[in-house]
Amino acid sequence: MKALQILVVEDDSLIAMLLVETLAEMGHGVCGVEATERGAVMAALRCRPDLIIVDVQLREGNGVSAVDEILSTGFVPHLFVSGDIKEVLVRRPGAVAIGKPFRESELDRAIQRALDAAENNHEGRAVKLSNE
Repeated sequence: MKALQILVVEDDSLIAMLLVETLAEMGHGVCGVEATERGAVMAALRCRPDLIIVDVQLREGNGVSAVDEILSTGFVPHLFVSGDIKEVLVRRPGAVAIGKPFRESELDRAIQRALDAAENNHEGRAVKLSNE
């Protein structure tokens, strides 16, 4: 997989920091870290990421709504992370999503699925990766 520029949308600063470190270890760059729906939309327009990793519940707003607004300007591969994956799949049955906590290998597989879904010009299948 080529190195990607990824926008991280996560309102828990510790999780965001760990995600940024994990992505760097995987060889990816992070073009922005945002904690709010509005910040996510503005950052996506500014940095034009290859992929967005977004938490569903944000301090201000909602990750699913942020992705909806971002997608209104053009498709960007994305995946959701959530402590409650069921919430994601109810709102977005075709979403690529992983539950917290997750391992690097699970994140890597989810990124690949999000990219594959984008190549196939649809939003992918509901994916639940277990914590092995």
